[in-house]
Amino acid sequence: MKIVLEHLTKKFPNRNRKIKEDVIAVNDFNYEIPDGKLVGLLGPSGCGKSTVLNLISGLEKPTEGRIYFGDDDVTDLPVENRGVGLVFQNYALYPHLNVRENIRFPLENFRGDKKLSKEEMERKVYEAARLVQITELLDRKPSEMSGGQQQRVAIARALVKKPKVLLLDEPLSNLDARLRLQTREELKRIQLETGITTVFVTHDQEEAMSISDTIVVMQEGKIMQEGEPQTVYDKPENLFVAKFLGTPQINIFEGEIRSNGIYIGNDRVMEIPINARAYAIGSFDVTATSGKKVYVAVRPEGFEPDLSWNGRNGSNKDAMRLICGFRKLEVMGRDSSILSENAAMEGAVIRSIISSGTEIKAPGGEIAFKLKQGKVHVFDAETGKVIN
Repeated sequence: MKIVLEHLTKKFPNRNRKIKEDVIAVNDFNYEIPDGKLVGLLGPSGCGKSTVLNLISGLEKPTEGRIYFGDDDVTDLPVENRGVGLVFQNYALYPHLNVRENIRFPLENFRGDKKLSKEEMERKVYEAARLVQITELLDRKPSEMSGGQQQRVAIARALVKKPKVLLLDEPLSNLDARLRLQTREELKRIQLETGITTVFVTHDQEEAMSISDTIVVMQEGKIMQEGEPQTVYDKPENLFVAKFLGTPQINIFEGEIRSNGIYIGNDRVMEIPINARAYAIGSFDVTATSGKKVYVAVRPEGFEPDLSWNGRNGSNKDAMRLICGFRKLEVMGRDSSILSENAAMEGAVIRSIISSGTEIKAPGGEIAFKLKQGKVHVFDAETGKVIN
């Protein structure tokens, strides 16, 4: 089932009575969710992602805009008639009912032509339990199960009525790290097996990137960027997306465009980008932009120790490199993390990820890095839009 959101806006009254303006939770949101895909709505708390989910489900009505399921306008359709399955952070299982009864509950509310026999309900309950691999738990009460098992029951309950759309709002946030990893793999398997169009809301970028066909990064009720997870990570269109995606977080430096390259402080670190992708001005004119202030963003894996560096007085001064004050090396098994500092860095410490066993040199307490072109992004300091 394709979902189309057209100019969706949701306003709430401001809780601060001194401020008359409404709070805009979702701001002219336009997006099409393809049939059978899993889309992750991703962003910080308060960005509007859960409100978008509630609008799709019918729990909230839009202030403006329309919602379509396929070709049907469902904007004014009550939640019970939309054919959606909902799974929330709080599992909301009935404690006095066992697993079988919890899963069966939505089916017992069917009326008229949709009313099912006990045999049909039992078959559907078993199919849903098999899908989430809890058939052996059907006679247990929620209090007798782990958090991960309870979450599976909640998913089975949402799936048992064969919804057109599955909506998941922070469904894994109450689970521990290992169980979260396990359950998100199960969610992807279930979505692929059922082919149900699924919208997954989370603030956990690793979670969203690992299971989503497409991610939509949101801020202040607007779409900042959407696309395949790896593409959004590799090619952020603005500084917000670059900062939000990635663990450890991307390293941000104050920089400057000069006639012969891009500088961080006095260090020339890059050639001037040939392709000014999504640059606000349009064509990239070196003369017009020389002296322009920029932000240079480097992924932790974008640093390569420069072994030709022999200190400030013993190396080629024209080479492209970034010189930083060396703090320490942290070995983390497969990878190592170099902690260093630079006056142009936004934040206290630069974190560089390299393979364990990689040779490093820090003469005079300084370390030099070559920057990997594909892991470096340059943003306009005024607009935050990408330059290269």
